[in-house]
Amino acid sequence: MAVNDNPALAGARWRTSSRSSGNGGNCVEVADNLPHVVGVRDSKNPSGPALIFSPAAWRAFLATVDKP
Repeated sequence: MAVNDNPALAGARWRTSSRSSGNGGNCVEVADNLPHVVGVRDSKNPSGPALIFSPAAWRAFLATVDKP
């Protein structure tokens, strides 16, 4: 199933991660505007696969990677 066909990501507004700038185009895009899921995909392949997280799992991930 293409990402664009995945009903869980219908209405997703993708944005490039602020942590992805300046690395030669290796960017991660995040869609965190949906009420029940957070999507993550490769900006170089927007119609390819995406990871889908629950909002709680995404917050836990961010809390872990944001630690100094």
